[in-house]
Amino acid sequence: MKLVNKWRQRLRTMVRYRLLALTSVPIILTLLVLMALTVYWTLAYTWQSALAGVRADLAVASNSMEVLQREQRSQLHAIADSFDFQNQLREPTPDILSWAQSRADKYGVDFLAVYAANDIERLPLALRQPLLEGRERTFFQVMSAVEMDALASHLSDQAEIPLRNENRPETRGLISRSLLPLFDENGNLEWIVDGGILLNNSTDLVDEIRDLVFPVGTLPESSVGTVTLFMDDIRVSTNVPLDSSNKQGRAIGTRVSDEVRETVLLKGDDWVNRAYVYNAWYISAYKPIRDFNNNVIGMLYTGYLEWPLISQYLTNIVELGIGVLLTLLVSGFLVHRGAKDLFRPIEKIHRVVRLVRFDQDARIGKLGLDPEHELAILARQFDTMLDQLKQQNEAIRQNALELEDKVKQRTASLHEKTALLEQNIKLLEQTRNKLLLNEKLAALGELTAGIAHEINNPTAVILGNIELMEYELGRNADLVSEEMEAVLEQIDRIRNITRSLLQYSRQGGVQDQITWQHVNPVIEESVTLVRSGMKKHDVEVITELEAKCSVEINRHQLLQVLVNLQMNGIHAMNDEGKLIVRSEDWLDESGNPLGAKISVQDFGCGIANENLTKIFDPFFTTRRSGTGLGLSVTQGIVSGLGGEIKVDSELGEGSIFTLYLRDKIQSDNIASLKVVE
Repeated sequence: MKLVNKWRQRLRTMVRYRLLALTSVPIILTLLVLMALTVYWTLAYTWQSALAGVRADLAVASNSMEVLQREQRSQLHAIADSFDFQNQLREPTPDILSWAQSRADKYGVDFLAVYAANDIERLPLALRQPLLEGRERTFFQVMSAVEMDALASHLSDQAEIPLRNENRPETRGLISRSLLPLFDENGNLEWIVDGGILLNNSTDLVDEIRDLVFPVGTLPESSVGTVTLFMDDIRVSTNVPLDSSNKQGRAIGTRVSDEVRETVLLKGDDWVNRAYVYNAWYISAYKPIRDFNNNVIGMLYTGYLEWPLISQYLTNIVELGIGVLLTLLVSGFLVHRGAKDLFRPIEKIHRVVRLVRFDQDARIGKLGLDPEHELAILARQFDTMLDQLKQQNEAIRQNALELEDKVKQRTASLHEKTALLEQNIKLLEQTRNKLLLNEKLAALGELTAGIAHEINNPTAVILGNIELMEYELGRNADLVSEEMEAVLEQIDRIRNITRSLLQYSRQGGVQDQITWQHVNPVIEESVTLVRSGMKKHDVEVITELEAKCSVEINRHQLLQVLVNLQMNGIHAMNDEGKLIVRSEDWLDESGNPLGAKISVQDFGCGIANENLTKIFDPFFTTRRSGTGLGLSVTQGIVSGLGGEIKVDSELGEGSIFTLYLRDKIQSDNIASLKVVE
């Protein structure tokens, strides 16, 4: 990768290599176009030549079959003219059929039969008239096992072929058959000589045709020339190997591809193209085999493996590519060597330019060229320009130093005033926030203190009268003891409420100190305040207090946070519904206690997603009567306690605010608590 980037940089920046690229690109493009045309032409020519060759091979194989049939007829003529045959005819009761069957092997045929003219009815109707007219017939025919046994008892066994992957044998046979009519002295048909060969499993025959079609040295190395005889779409005689790689076995009993079968067997056309033959691709040619009725009953095939031809073609293309690459390398080397002396002065000028760019004092000087050379003139002008530029830079540098001193003096005083202003603005902001909070708490404290005082006075009167009534009634007081106890319980409840209001409204003193205590009592006190301050009694406040850990907290501020969160939840539910306050221990992943966790859950309107990031900002509120300071102050208090506050809300379903309070407050958090107060 580094080498590629290096040469890419050279091509972009160095004239020598750009010239090399400019001169090489036309050569490369020309050679690539020529190579592409060569590949296209040779591919087309090679393919057409291959198809023409396999078509010629098919013609040779077809002629070989015709020669075979002519020899077959010649054998029948030799039998008819033989002395033994004539002697058999002169016998008083000639057993000519048995004699003929015994002489089949001698004359090189698989079956031989001689029968009288009156047995002509055993032949198909299309063959009778030509024989009566004295015409010999040689043709291909598909026979059943019964028909073959009628000619020779061994033919059906010899013709049987196991069909691969079909679990059944093929019992029919493909026959090359010849009929020879013999006439008496009066010109009447007297005898019919019937003979032929069975083409099923005739491996010697297809091997002999293959040797004629594909002589040694006519095919590429490692290629395989093959010949096949088909009965319908079944290979009945072939030298196509079962394993094309190792050239082992014969694919007898396999079927031809569907595409070839449709073209040759169904349409009766020749096929010359590449075809998938059993387990490999071959350059193939197929020709239909017809019977005496001109019906297609089989095929003759010749072909050879495609891959060796492709391999040889690819080898030629690789050799051509190597030649082109060597040509490019040689031409590039010559261009590079020829341009070296020309671009050495240019490279020296470029080197000086780079040094000057890095503030180094360098000059081009003499290039060893004629003084009137364009590059020599350019070098002198460039050196002169560098001298002038150096003088101007010195003057500019001196002026810049003077200006920099003046700017430093002015900016120093400006920085001091800016820092002082920023500090004052920050103090003003903190003071304003503190004043707003103190004003709110002071008003609340004054209000709650007045309410508590006004409630305590009538409560004391009620309590005194109850005690007086109990004293006056004496023993009769037992009749209303339950009612009096109920009144006393309500008076205690009023006292607890007023006591909590007074503690909530006070600032400073013991209640503002940081103490180590449980959170559950503080939660219960906040719930008491909230219940007593609700305008309606349609809100059900449920507490689930399970926290056991003690935490270091400011009781007054935690009470303020809890009351604020609960009142927000009640407002979100429009003063009706269910509010759940929970507490539990805050544990880490290993189960070790970190502090306490308090959650306040309402089932109100919820908070929109776009507002979740704004609810803790000062003065942000969605209520017309709200100030927007409640949650901001709450977050400040919780942060001062060393904890966190998180919110989980779904619009229309409700919200859950969760406080995480640590068991120990850090020293820096204690300082922040005092600021929040």
